[in-house]
Amino acid sequence: MAEVAALVMAVVADSVLAVRGDGARGVLGPLIATVVPYAGEAAAVLAVLRRRFPRRIELLAGAVLGLSLLGTAVAEFVERAPVRPPVTEVLAVLLLAAAGCRRLPPARAAVLAIAACVTVVLAPVVRYGLDSVIPVAAAVAWGAALVLGLILRDADARHRRELERVRNEDRLQLARDLHDLVAHHVTGIVVRTRAAQALAANPAAPVQDPAELYDQIEHAAAEALTATRGLVGVLRSDEPLPSPSLALGDVVRAAAGEAPVHVAADVEALPLPPQVSVALHRVLLEALTNVRRHSRPTFVKVAARSEEGFLVLEVDNDGVPPGVAAEHGHGVIGMTERMAAVGGELAAGPHGDGGWRVAARVPDDFDGLPRGL
Repeated sequence: MAEVAALVMAVVADSVLAVRGDGARGVLGPLIATVVPYAGEAAAVLAVLRRRFPRRIELLAGAVLGLSLLGTAVAEFVERAPVRPPVTEVLAVLLLAAAGCRRLPPARAAVLAIAACVTVVLAPVVRYGLDSVIPVAAAVAWGAALVLGLILRDADARHRRELERVRNEDRLQLARDLHDLVAHHVTGIVVRTRAAQALAANPAAPVQDPAELYDQIEHAAAEALTATRGLVGVLRSDEPLPSPSLALGDVVRAAAGEAPVHVAADVEALPLPPQVSVALHRVLLEALTNVRRHSRPTFVKVAARSEEGFLVLEVDNDGVPPGVAAEHGHGVIGMTERMAAVGGELAAGPHGDGGWRVAARVPDDFDGLPRGL
């Protein structure tokens, strides 16, 4: 890593300065040089350890500040003690100060920044005097480290906000999915119940075993409950919505159920990005739910094809009662929003004599999908 290389270069610089400087002199000089550990290397190791222990930045910074201040105190108060070059200590303090400005709460980050400023300026001033260029360079480096830490802090905050935005969009998407899912299954239950009532009220109808019908209703209700629990569980999670990537033919058949399906051969195995597969699946599910809810069809047809740079998904049915064709409820609005989210469009309206068509179009150039999906 770049910081390790910089610390190694700082250790080398300290070694050169130490060789050129005065050696241990007097009675206490050799003793201090032998007993007191060299602070530069220890500070470098502690600075590198901040990546391994990101929650211990204050502790590591305190240790490095202590080592540096100890070396400064020895140089100031112990007569004729060897002067320890502060380059490695200063760099280690700056790395930890930048990390603290990035990760710590504002008050604690401010305290660490001030303590780092005092340390990195005091060490070269005491050891080399005001005539040296090292104190000025250390002060400038402290300012640069502070700015870098604040920039990274702002970048982290913007990243968290973006993640929260994506998660909120996923939750809104799941809320729409929950509406479609419940409407789909509950509509099936209602249709079966009405069919049973119609058969029971018609004396000309053949006798039917009610147990089979009850089993179908129970199965549909169990599926609705299971799927609803799954979606609500994802809504409670902080993780983004995991979306599978499927081929177009698989997506269409999975949602069409028992409705006849025709998928053109050239798009049958076309792989879809996760957001497109989910959008098309939910649109088809909602369209078929609306067919059962608002009409009494004698036929329903689902078709998918490629047309002039677009993937086209159509749902056709008949049996639309007069007056229903003009109604656009939440289902059509939700389908339109799904298509717009993946750069597509949706049209829903009367088609032919008493028929209805839902046509969803999405560009087949998936590299041009809207950003942020």
